[in-house]
Amino acid sequence: MTETAASSSAGRPKQARKLGFFGRIALFLRQVIGELRKVVTPTRQELLNYTLMVLGFVVVMMVVVSVLDFLFGIGVGWVFDGTSPTDR
Repeated sequence: MTETAASSSAGRPKQARKLGFFGRIALFLRQVIGELRKVVTPTRQELLNYTLMVLGFVVVMMVVVSVLDFLFGIGVGWVFDGTSPTDR
């Protein structure tokens, strides 16, 4: 009882069958709608908390990048000019 892969697709699951172009588009749209039904809208308090967390993270990253920029500027000035931005 050995069937070859090309013999029949009746035993295969629905997803494994070969779909045409429009069948793949329809499957994609059904999957998108299924995923959108899982989306949960945050409450006003959750949205405020998430927004504050993102803004706080952005401020921290701005400080980190600014400090690194300043330090690299000093390093580049020391290597190429023999001076630093604080000497000017």
